[in-house]
Amino acid sequence: MNRRSFLRASSSALALPSFAQGADGPFRVHQWVRDPRNPVFRINGGWFDETCCMNPHVITHEGRYWLFYGGGDAKNLRRVCLATCPVEDVTQWERHGPLFDLGGKGAFDERWCVLPCVHRIGGKWHLYYTGRAMKGEGLQAFGGIGLLTSMDLKNWTRHSADPVLLGDGFPQWPSNKGVAGAGRILELPQADGRVLYRMHYTIANGTPSKDLLIHQEKHSVIAHSYDGITWTDRHVVLSPRRDAAYENAATVALNVWPVAGGWRAIYAAIGTQFGAYSICEATSADGLVWQRGAPGENLSLPPGKAKWENQMTSYPNVIREGGKLRLFYCGNGYGKTGIGTALAEPVG
Repeated sequence: MNRRSFLRASSSALALPSFAQGADGPFRVHQWVRDPRNPVFRINGGWFDETCCMNPHVITHEGRYWLFYGGGDAKNLRRVCLATCPVEDVTQWERHGPLFDLGGKGAFDERWCVLPCVHRIGGKWHLYYTGRAMKGEGLQAFGGIGLLTSMDLKNWTRHSADPVLLGDGFPQWPSNKGVAGAGRILELPQADGRVLYRMHYTIANGTPSKDLLIHQEKHSVIAHSYDGITWTDRHVVLSPRRDAAYENAATVALNVWPVAGGWRAIYAAIGTQFGAYSICEATSADGLVWQRGAPGENLSLPPGKAKWENQMTSYPNVIREGGKLRLFYCGNGYGKTGIGTALAEPVG
């Protein structure tokens, strides 16, 4: 696949022009400046997010930011919710509540619907989310990625009661069931005029253990589709690395955008250094093989000094804002303290 075929991304993802990655040398991360008003989106806006606001996924539409997130109620049931705000002020949110309810008894999404990802495919908005069942231990209870469609981003119809993507297809983990979404979808135009969609998601193959490296093991993977329903051609593209203590257990939620000469990504990692998530970056020439520099060089947004994010930073989501990049991310407790934001000049 040539360079030309890589340079198209949907408005539901990052409609970014190319910009330089910088000269050869030490790996360069963005210099994120945290918003002093953080967290800009807090819990307890309604019964639906009384205990948690997790997994922010933001798109720009009709002059507003549309924030899709996982909201937790008092019973620890979690649903995909929507909030919107004017692009001029990321503190003025209007909450619209849950977009759909949990699955039925015994369903893969009976307990949680989280990790939303929204993209426009074939004239409709597609909302992918991760379900958590009532049964199953640890990460293996996250058994599938479901799909809904919409024409207006507010009214959603389930494609099926069953997931469209499972945690299978990887010979390294033949019995794995754990899977999670929250990465971006890219559009790759093909020579025959069709568009191939690439979903970035996560294999959550960890199993219950007192050892963090076993309990939280996750790998960033991709799958491809022409219709947004049938996903094939799975690949592992980013894995934990043992020589980097902040990402030796998990790499998740790969958010990818085009830059001059290839691709840039931001993602969340788990490691023994913090015992939880931090935010990292990577670069790639082809979107398949990723570079992270030497250990320590790609750590982009570690836990901060503020009380709401002093234990972890997680689930990053990047959009273009004028000439800068805006980052949305979760703080402590996987979103129990809310969602924050930061700005940076594009690296280059």
